[in-house]
Amino acid sequence: MSFDSIITFLPTRDLVQTAQFYEDILELELALDQTRCRIYRVTQGGFLGFCLKDEIKPHDGVILTLITEEVDRWHALLTEHEVTIEKPPVFNPEFQIYQMFLRDPNDYLIEIQRFEDPQWNVKS
Repeated sequence: MSFDSIITFLPTRDLVQTAQFYEDILELELALDQTRCRIYRVTQGGFLGFCLKDEIKPHDGVILTLITEEVDRWHALLTEHEVTIEKPPVFNPEFQIYQMFLRDPNDYLIEIQRFEDPQWNVKS
């Protein structure tokens, strides 16, 4: 059992300005536009995601997202290790993902997810 790739999500108050910077200046490939979130390919399996937020507090909106087809297996393994699950696996229709959430020992939010959106191809 392994992960396929990684996305680090960061909040932004100005998605248009953020998009111009990452697309026009850094020339990163836009891997997926989810309207309120834009995901950029940095390396083959490494991505940065920016999501529109009106209010940003320190560390607010920072999510370590691990992508795998085996969300339910990870849920079972983490439960076996008595890791507290903040949100068990559930389908999120807005973003077309199957996801779960937990916190690491440093209180960072971790999302383990599978994309259901046919536009998203992590391996290309």
